[in-house]
Amino acid sequence: MKNKKINFKEKFIKISDYWSPKVIAELNDYQFKLSKFKNEFITHNHQDTDEAFIVIEGTIYIQIDNTIQTINTGEMIIISKGKYHKPFAKKEAKVLIIEPRGVINTGTPIVDLTAANDVWI
Repeated sequence: MKNKKINFKEKFIKISDYWSPKVIAELNDYQFKLSKFKNEFITHNHQDTDEAFIVIEGTIYIQIDNTIQTINTGEMIIISKGKYHKPFAKKEAKVLIIEPRGVINTGTPIVDLTAANDVWI
């Protein structure tokens, strides 16, 4: 996908499952993943890396400790490595996630919401 533009709208049409990030590009060892969020995810962390969430459309919420951060369309948040967090969305939201290649979406526990890694669209 290098040297070619990527249209988020066209890519999001190909995503039907919630909480299942799909890779759309790589930059060095980092992957750009699109995901649709709706309802609640699990509380988890990533021990070895920070994680960036950029809201393309909608509103997401991320519970960190005893606070809830609201991230709206056109906003982003970076979650520090090792920090437990729980994303959720009351309505469907479209999100761009930036993280190193190989990061498992649920962190260490392998659960029902663990998505296959390195799935490109």
